[in-house]
Order: sequence, then structure tokens, then C-alpha cells
Amino acid sequence: MSQRHRVVVFGGLMLGGLMSSLDATVLGTALPTIVGDLGGLDRLAWVSTAYVLATSVTVPLSGRLGDLFGRRVVLLVGLLGFLAGSAACGAAPSMDWLIAFRVVQGAAAGCLMSSMFAVTGDLFEPRERAKYQGYSAMIFAVSSIAGPLIGGFLTDHASWRWVFYINLPLGVLATVTTVLFLRLPKPEGKPRVDYAGIVLLGAAVTCFTLVTSWAGTRYAWGSPVVLGLAAGAVVLFAVWVLVERTAAEPVIPLRLFRDRSFAVACVVAAVGGATGFGLAVYLPMFFQVVGGVGATESGLLLLPMMIGLLVASMGAGRYIERTGRYHRLPAASMGVSVVGVALLATMDTGTGLLTAGCFMAVLGFGAGLSQQVVMLIAQNAASRRDMGAASSGVFATRMLGTAGGMAVFGSIVASRFAEEVGRRVPDGQVPAFGDAVRPEVLDVLPQPVRDGVAEAFSAAFSELFVAALPLLVVGLVVAFLLPQVPLAARER
Repeated sequence: MSQRHRVVVFGGLMLGGLMSSLDATVLGTALPTIVGDLGGLDRLAWVSTAYVLATSVTVPLSGRLGDLFGRRVVLLVGLLGFLAGSAACGAAPSMDWLIAFRVVQGAAAGCLMSSMFAVTGDLFEPRERAKYQGYSAMIFAVSSIAGPLIGGFLTDHASWRWVFYINLPLGVLATVTTVLFLRLPKPEGKPRVDYAGIVLLGAAVTCFTLVTSWAGTRYAWGSPVVLGLAAGAVVLFAVWVLVERTAAEPVIPLRLFRDRSFAVACVVAAVGGATGFGLAVYLPMFFQVVGGVGATESGLLLLPMMIGLLVASMGAGRYIERTGRYHRLPAASMGVSVVGVALLATMDTGTGLLTAGCFMAVLGFGAGLSQQVVMLIAQNAASRRDMGAASSGVFATRMLGTAGGMAVFGSIVASRFAEEVGRRVPDGQVPAFGDAVRPEVLDVLPQPVRDGVAEAFSAAFSELFVAALPLLVVGLVVAFLLPQVPLAARER
């Protein structure tokens, strides 16, 4: 393909990635209206959980299937599946059907996400690839901010169903671009699918995702359901490793983990996901409860963090393209993130929004320094036949790190709030954690009680950020183990 065709295909990949990442965030503001239309309040959480669960399962699987059957096929399956799932979600007649169609959407989104990174690895030489993967960071930054705003706008001015229908023109354009311009060599030989590895890894990821979704919210951490799922995840992952050792074409070849570069990339990706995106989920809650701002404003206040992430990610890509060096960027990412989290730990009820924005910009800059660099490192450590498995493996590691971080950090905030609010609010007026984060409840509380709740949340969040620091230190130490391996040519 010519350079022009490569850029056009990359634009189609960006559209596909934007659709899949937006649909993970766009529904938040539309869910109340959906419940009012379809009912099923008791199953509301599954509208989001089903999507995340299906995506988490298919991301590591689809990368390997792309290695075996061709990435163009997997990408088209993802695009067509996402289009079908979006149309079906928009026309869903009941909550049960909506949840079922969200599974289709999520499974297709996993194919899109893994294909986006793997195909980018096929299209561009490593130094040039770093620049384009830096552009890919815009997708996740834009979706985290624009998703809730778009969902609210469409719900208010059209219908919640347009939250899904808006994907159709974008998906058609991405599909046409792929069909007309994407040309990749077909894999040689007869594919040998690792069915046992697919089932075991899918089941293990399912158990882990359900633990992170339910622990501390639907079920207590010590409940039989959570403990059973956690034990199931550990056992299934262990059995999967044993099976992969003898599989002819394993889902994620274990030889990748014996490469120090790939192993370090996975650790940094997991730590970055937990401390970057995992912490970002709870920052709007801080601004709503402690700062007293509205839901929309609290989401917009994340903009400094996203800008920092974009600047760092694109700057890192340009730096690698110019110099060919990358091995100190993950360590710099962890180091800057330590500073950012330490600054956030100093926030209290008197911290101004401008100061908080500067602190978040530091954290975002730190996260951006390794956001796409770890993908480049993983791809550079893999041969062409393992490119998809390496790409999806490190991306899945980041997703699992984000999910795990969200669950653990959420539990820390809830438990610390319960302790702190009892000291600051008189007996009989202590609100539950779930009520304290609802604006309609906060607005009717007496001012002294509301001040006590804000102080309790501030103390709980300081504890949260302090708890994240040791994880970042581990990531920093591991990042220094990354060797400087010359960037391989695409023909490898």
C-alpha cells in the first residue's frame, strides 16, 4: 500500500476505535431515561457490565485469531458485528434484549480494539508507528470526556436510541475504508485454533471482570460469590498457563512473557491502567461531593488530565520517531505519575479547581508517556506471526489493571468514608456511601452535615491516592529493567 492508502486506513481504524471506546462511556447519562422507557431497574447495571465483560473476553482472543486468519477478516467481523449490535440496541424492545445486544456490541468492540493496534503495527515501520499510536491516544481521551456529553445531548434532544444509531454512519464509513484500501498478506499455512486456551482464558477473564464489577458494590468483598469468582479466576488462569505450554498455536504464546521487554510492557500497562484510568473514574465524584459542582461540570474538570495525556502521548511518539529511543519513557511515566498522585493526595476541601486541574494535568502527562509506548515495546518484542497476540495481550493487561484498580480503589474510598464520616457527622445523620454521592441527597442535607460529608470524602480520597503510590513505585522499579532493543523493521 502507498503511504496515502495507509493513512486512509488508519483513519478508518480511528473511527472504529472511537466507536468502541465511546460506547463504554456514552450510556452513563442515558441510563435513567432507558430505565424509564424499558423498565428493568434491577438489571440496569448489566447494560454496562455486559459490554465491558464481552470486550474484556474478546480483546485477548481476537488478537490471536487475527494472527491465524488475517487481521483484515477480524477487523471486518468487528466492524460488521458492531454495526449489527448498535442497530439492535437502538431498536431493543426490552431491557433483557438490550443487555443481550450489548454483549454483541462488546464482543465486536474487543475485535476492533485489538485489530486497531495490530493493523497499525502492520501498516507502519516502528519509528513511524510510534507517531500514529500517539494519535490513537486521542480516541480514549476524547471518549472519556465526550461520551457522557454526547449521551446526554442525544437523550435530551432526540432519543436514547440515537446513542446507538449514531454509530451507524461512522461504522459504515470505517467498513468501506477497510474494504477498499486495506490490503495485508494472508497468513501462511493452515490455522490451528487453540480451543481449550480460548475457553479457559475467556472463563478466567469473565470471573476476574465480575469480581471487579461486583466486589464492594453488589456483594461484599468477603461474600461467597466474590470469593468463589476470585478463586475461579485464579484456578482458571493457572490451568490456562498449563494448557498453553503444550498448545500448537496458543492464544497468547508464553514465549512472549519470557521476553523481558514484553513482560515489562505488561507490568507498566497494568500499573498505568490502575493508577491512571482507575483513579480518573473517581475524580468526578471528588469534585461533586467535595467541590459541590454538578455532574456535567465534574466530567469537564477531567479535561486538564486528558490534555496532559494527549500532549505526552503525542510528544512521546514524535520523540521515538525522531530518535528511535524509547526505553526510558516507561520509567519517566511512572516517575511523573508518582508526583501527580502525591500532589492529588494533598487535596482537601480548600483546594481550588485551578490547583486541582494542575495536579491532574501532571498525572495525565505521566500516564501519556507510556500509554502507547508499551504497545510499541510489545510489538517490537514479537515476531510478525505473534503481532496480534502481543498487541492484544498488552492491551488486555491494561484493561485488567484498570478494572482491578477501580475495584480496589472504590473499596478503599467506601471503607475510609464510613470511618471518617462517623467522626464528623452527628449520630443519626450519617448518610450511607451510596447516598452521599447522589446530588439530590446532598442538596437537602443540613449545611453542617454536608460539610462533614465533604471533609470525610476529602480524607478518604487522600487515603486513596496514598494507597496508589506503592503500586506506582513497583511500576517504576520494573520500568528500569526495560532494555533498549533496536526497533525492528516491519518485514521481520
